[in-house]
Amino acid sequence: MFLSGDPAILRLLDANANRAREALRVMEDYARFVLDDAGVSLSLKTLRHNLAAALALILPEAILHRDTPGDVGVSNKTVPEMQRGGLEDVVAAAGKRLGEALRALEEYSKTIDAPAAAKIEAIRYASYDVEMRLARTLHPGNRFAGVKLCVLITESLCRVPWLDAATAALDGGADCLQLREKDMEGGELLNRAKILATECHRWGKLLIINDRPDIAVLSGADGVHVGQGDLPAVEARKIIGSRLVLGVSTHNLAQAKQAVMDGADYVGIGPVFPSKTKPRDFLPGLAALSEVAAGIKIPAVAIAGITMENVDEVLAAGGRAIAVSSAILDSDDIKAATERLRAKLV
Repeated sequence: MFLSGDPAILRLLDANANRAREALRVMEDYARFVLDDAGVSLSLKTLRHNLAAALALILPEAILHRDTPGDVGVSNKTVPEMQRGGLEDVVAAAGKRLGEALRALEEYSKTIDAPAAAKIEAIRYASYDVEMRLARTLHPGNRFAGVKLCVLITESLCRVPWLDAATAALDGGADCLQLREKDMEGGELLNRAKILATECHRWGKLLIINDRPDIAVLSGADGVHVGQGDLPAVEARKIIGSRLVLGVSTHNLAQAKQAVMDGADYVGIGPVFPSKTKPRDFLPGLAALSEVAAGIKIPAVAIAGITMENVDEVLAAGGRAIAVSSAILDSDDIKAATERLRAKLV
């Protein structure tokens, strides 16, 4: 079928169709090979096929007007577009390029084929949702990546005043503290969070707040950790923004993969061993730790029942980071106990 139209517009449509398809392929490959997420990968593949169908009448005609050697924009390159700092930059750039290309296709298609333009508009809106889902998984400069030992601070488990215990753990080499006081009223929790944030930052370490993204933001903490029954991770991310760290408790690989898609910077995986601190009627154990550590790209932190006596089992199972409470807080010498555990986590 012959379509009449300005050859310049046909060339423009051809160029933007190429941009859109290429961007979709970059994003699809990321979802498929990096995230290992069949759902998002299928969504992107479907968008590619829908785009091809929408442009089926236009593109065969447009390609006849392609003139790459005569395109004055081929050699126009800026420094930023020739550099990518990492995987995150590649995927983010593809998402932006896709939206821009689809918008150009939609607008200029209106001069030739209004029904095709309407279909492209629908594809553009769908692409925004997929771009957002991928954006949640991007963690440029993940501040939690260097954490090996996180100590959970709960006053009832401390043999000394809670702040003394926290300071001793930092002095012993803890990379991160997590303030975990589930039954404490908000005012006192915020007060303690501010004190701990100041102390952690004085040592150059991170402070994570358990369950409460609002307290994390207000106190100047570095992030929040939520469980499976707490505020959903995607909602917590809306509160803390992109700058703060988000951790999610998980018990299996499926939950860990969902946490990645929900925007987690790290996951906690456990219970690895039975715990007197938080008894549960299920035990994913070392097998779940091994599966999660190998199955996701963000840090997996082993939690529950870890001690100096069994930490080697955690390491043998693929664990590279641990979160502990009683193993340190119940010690006669918190600093020394922290040093011994941290030395294991090279």
